[in-house]
Amino acid sequence: MSDNDTSSKLSYFLVGAGVGAVIALLFAPKAGKELREDISGATKRSIDYANDRAKAVSQKASTVYSSSREKANELYGLSREKTTHIVEAGRNVISDQKHRVAAAIEAGKRAYQDKKAQAAAEAEEAAALVESTEQS
Repeated sequence: MSDNDTSSKLSYFLVGAGVGAVIALLFAPKAGKELREDISGATKRSIDYANDRAKAVSQKASTVYSSSREKANELYGLSREKTTHIVEAGRNVISDQKHRVAAAIEAGKRAYQDKKAQAAAEAEEAAALVESTEQS
């Protein structure tokens, strides 16, 4: 049952109780002054009861609001912490992959330069062999 339903039913109950009390007092065989005092007393008691209940509902609502706010802040902090952790882990993976790709590129460049130097040495060797063969 929601708080609106409860407060609505409580309001109807209080109004009904007040009307019933007034009707009961009107039909009671009492003097006018005594009857007015009884009606006034019943009205004051009803108002006091309604005020007490309103204060209790207000305090409960305040407590629920505070508790909900604390939980929301706690969940926000937890999700922020986890998100930060996930983002940092993602950055580390990207950085790792970046270093691996850079190392692979450097290894490829060195292999190319080594092969190029080896091919140049073989070409010089072949040229020297051709030249020595022609001189012979």
